[in-house]
Amino acid sequence: MNSIKSLSAKTLVCLPTYNEARNLYEITNAVFRALPGVSILVIDDNSPDKTGMMAEQMARNNPQLSVLHRSRKEGLGRAYLDGFRHAFLSRHDVRRIVQMDADLSHPPELLPHMLDMSRKADLVIGSRYVAGGRTRNWGIHRRMISRFGSLYARAWLGIPVCDLTGGFKVWHRELLEQILTYSIDSGGYVFQAETTFLAHRLGACVREVPILFTDRYAGKSKMSAAIAFEACWHLPSIRWKKRL
Repeated sequence: MNSIKSLSAKTLVCLPTYNEARNLYEITNAVFRALPGVSILVIDDNSPDKTGMMAEQMARNNPQLSVLHRSRKEGLGRAYLDGFRHAFLSRHDVRRIVQMDADLSHPPELLPHMLDMSRKADLVIGSRYVAGGRTRNWGIHRRMISRFGSLYARAWLGIPVCDLTGGFKVWHRELLEQILTYSIDSGGYVFQAETTFLAHRLGACVREVPILFTDRYAGKSKMSAAIAFEACWHLPSIRWKKRL
């Protein structure tokens, strides 16, 4: 337990938000319960529901919480990239970066296990599609789209990762800094597949751990037809461009 506490003290959790005011208090407190001593960076895209203002108020009373405000919504990938760069410039002591959703779909209670796994891996992915992983509160249509998306990404990118579209990750700082030297074009959920593909191409050790992914209870899903279309045309271009 003490070793996990020492790891969490040098870990930053990145939480991109857009209209997550109904979830923000619960998710941040759940992360702090799971990893006492961890820091959280909320990356808000000028949410109309004032998520950013709520995060600022919370940060005034908690030095472990900080907020990065972006002027508009530009996609999940752009939010993460800005958050990573901000973290590297402002927090030289951070050695691990966590990606997770703010809608309570990723289980914060698994963070200690994922951090522990990161001792032996450069990238740890919380996976819905390895043995023991599953989803909850999804209809058959959503299950089919998600499963097809992961299989489609794996077929094009050709790497042995089962959940390429998953967004619950623990990165070693050194690996993520290498990845940020490359041009990353994906704005939506394809960002997850592109960064994992780059990690694999760089020779990183990638491990997957099973998670229970729970669909959001509050707020509206960010999935759209435009995001799905982006995945269809962008994944082939990622493979060929990165090979060159």
